[in-house]
Amino acid sequence: MSAVPVPLSDADPFELPDWLGTDEVTWVADSGLRSAHLVAGRLTGVDGAELACDLLAVDDAYPVPVADDTARARAHQAWQHGQVLLVEREGRLTLAVPGTTFTADDLLDALSRLARAVGGSPERYAARLRIGRESGTRGR
Repeated sequence: MSAVPVPLSDADPFELPDWLGTDEVTWVADSGLRSAHLVAGRLTGVDGAELACDLLAVDDAYPVPVADDTARARAHQAWQHGQVLLVEREGRLTLAVPGTTFTADDLLDALSRLARAVGGSPERYAARLRIGRESGTRGR
């Protein structure tokens, strides 16, 4: 197991699909919200368009850090200013959020911040969650 976090590169909200800022959007969880620091998901539009979009709790550091110090600091700074850090992780749009796990409130807050980042309205965003824990993940 590597002690080096998976690289995160900046994602530009202006390069994301236009429908994220103009249409009704639903974030659909592909893994359980309680599945630790990374929650896989996707954004879907009314016309069936999809975009992979995960949530990453950047402060989880066991057994290895999930983000480097710079990314963690930037995620906290963005959050402090009412924003969310948009990154690409393994080819997928990822919302980098302070913390070690997620609650439903964290998810809704992150999606609201994403909506504003792409020029949309949080009222046009919805979420469909999975609440279970995937097998093989640690408990809290």
